[in-house]
Amino acid sequence: MKAKKLEDHRKEIDKIDSKIIALINARGKASCGIGQIKKKRNQPIYSPDRESHIYKKVTSKNKGPILDRSIEAVYREIMSACLSLEQPITVAYLGPELTFTHQASIKKFGSSVNYLSCDSISEVFNEVERENADYGVVPIENSTEGAISHTLDMFVDSSLMICSEVFYAIRHSLLCKRSNMKGIKRIYSNPHVFGQCRNWIEKNIPQAKLWEASSTVKAAEIAARHADAACIAGQVAAKRYKLKVLARSIEDSSDNTTRFLIIGKHASKPSGSDKTSVMFSVKDRPGILHDMLNAFKKKGINLTKIESRPSKKKLWKYYFFVDMEGHRDNVKIKNALKDLEKKCHFMKVLGSYPKGI
Repeated sequence: MKAKKLEDHRKEIDKIDSKIIALINARGKASCGIGQIKKKRNQPIYSPDRESHIYKKVTSKNKGPILDRSIEAVYREIMSACLSLEQPITVAYLGPELTFTHQASIKKFGSSVNYLSCDSISEVFNEVERENADYGVVPIENSTEGAISHTLDMFVDSSLMICSEVFYAIRHSLLCKRSNMKGIKRIYSNPHVFGQCRNWIEKNIPQAKLWEASSTVKAAEIAARHADAACIAGQVAAKRYKLKVLARSIEDSSDNTTRFLIIGKHASKPSGSDKTSVMFSVKDRPGILHDMLNAFKKKGINLTKIESRPSKKKLWKYYFFVDMEGHRDNVKIKNALKDLEKKCHFMKVLGSYPKGI
């Protein structure tokens, strides 16, 4: 058989592209029909359980050579475009643009939805509660620095639920107007970022003073105005502010990852691979936390996270935050939550949602 020429391959790709475009638009038309039905039923347009199901389904059918993560990235944008056809969606996030929260939001929702930048975690919650945004994206914990206490505190009084989550690998770079580290007297960044890069800073540029900025993007903006200043931020900020990348991946842990929560007003249905998050408070006495969590052990429920926070309302009173595997509709979890509630002054299920990727 005669080998195909370059032009033959290109003609074949053109034919395939035409079919792909036609199928994407056919999918969009079907999505519009779904959107009309959901509006009549007053159902939320975004379905995290359905999203999770689609990712699993398309990757299970993938035979290569394209990698699963590439297939997921393509479908993220296809689903984003289809969502925008069903109904415009606004997502609030801890801004400004180009922050890691913004990038995590795009990883989750794609580029076709509307984004609303917020100055604080509190503002993200407020915008969703006021219905200026349909969903919000906030950081909850980092693999190096631990829990984001402000986010935990917001759930105490908020009526919003966790409806999904997303994990985002964090890669930090040292950015500067200069071509080398000599003469750098100040480094700007978010305080959490300094904690994630502490060892690298002490080893490579110990003479520089650390100055806190509200975000890594704000830090890049400041560094762009001063010849003796640098910042620690993502590489996307270097392009916007015309900074040089002096060092890449300077985070102390190569597994540096932040978990983000998607908050909204609607509960998520079971996806088959879910988490449930709860918070509760109890009267302080020896062994009380062991007694509270024993109900989950007896029912064979795996707890994946436990955090405590002072209530800020009464001395020595704490709220506990617990993540567990499974959906709240699961019989074992239902019964365990009933047992827990009987022993609590206060208990709230923050949400059940598909496990993030």
